[in-house]
Formats: sequence, C-alpha cells, structure tokens
Amino acid sequence: MRQNPARRTALLDAAIEVLAREGSRGLTLRAVDKEAGVPTGTASNYFAHRADMLGQVMARTRERLTPDPAELAGTMTAEPSHDLVRTLMRQVVDRMRRDRSSHLALLELRLEATRRPELHTELARFFGEELDANIGFHVGSGLPGDRTGLILLYLAMQGLIVDELTVPELLTPHRTGELIDAMVARLLPADGD
Repeated sequence: MRQNPARRTALLDAAIEVLAREGSRGLTLRAVDKEAGVPTGTASNYFAHRADMLGQVMARTRERLTPDPAELAGTMTAEPSHDLVRTLMRQVVDRMRRDRSSHLALLELRLEATRRPELHTELARFFGEELDANIGFHVGSGLPGDRTGLILLYLAMQGLIVDELTVPELLTPHRTGELIDAMVARLLPADGD
C-alpha cells in the first residue's frame, strides 16, 4: 500500500464526493480515481479493497466534520448555559451546510451497513465513539443536561440534519434556529424543571 498521505486524503475526499453524489453502488475504485483526477488504478494502490476504503472514508468524514479548534475555543469562552448549547447546535448545522457531502456520505454508509455485517460493526463502533465523545465533551464542559437528555438531543439533531440534507423545504417554514432552541429547552431542562 502506498503511503503518500496527501494523495490518500485526496482519494478519500473523492470517495466522499462519489458516495454523496452516486450512492454506495456508484462507489468503485475506478470512480474514485476519476473523481480525484488520477490515473486509473491509483486508488487500488492505496486501498486493499472497497471495504478498506469505506472504513477509511468514515475516519475522513470525522476529520472533515470536526469543528475548527480555534472556532470551538472561541465559542467555549462563553459561560456554560443553554444559550451556549444552542450556539453549538447551530454550529453543527452550519458545518453540515458547508460540508453536505460528508453528511450524505455517512447516510450512504449507514444504508450500506444494513447490507454488510462487517461494515455495520465498524459503523456502530464509529458512531458509538462519536456519541460518547460528544457526551464527554458536553458534560466535561459543564453544559446543562444529563446523558439521557444528550442522547435525545443527538437523535433530534440527527433527524433535523437528515431532513435538511434531503428535504430542506420541509423545515423552512419552521426555521431551523427556532427548532434548535425548542429542542434544547425541552430536552435539556434547567435544574428544577
């Protein structure tokens, strides 16, 4: 396997674009070569097989969707509060809008995992780690809410993101920001509520 990190990243980014545009059935090593603008056979030098590439695509989407450390640090200077949680959730939606391809690729991977047990195991681990990390960050930052409320917020945000990606006009009359405000208020009640 080749070890040129920049080329591998370019191939993974191309795979994400192919997944987002063509779905998992359109994701072939040849399609990735074409999307990346490299000679046919290049991707096969970096990925042992399609399943290997899919696993690496998951890791690359994590890199692409991770908040910019400086931006996050700036956001986290605010007092831990419901307002800060609302800001963080709005930033999640903003990142989704800036990188729709990564989110669409993850949706395609979820669908593919229903047909491929080995991918299902890897995807369940991947999303489990993501959820645990997000809960750990939230609790560790002193933000309001307990584990159950945070899982409910995760589920609500996932639904919002899927609708924003697939049928954005569905939520337009309801204003995404207002929906986020309501989710945070209802799912992470203030102490004593």
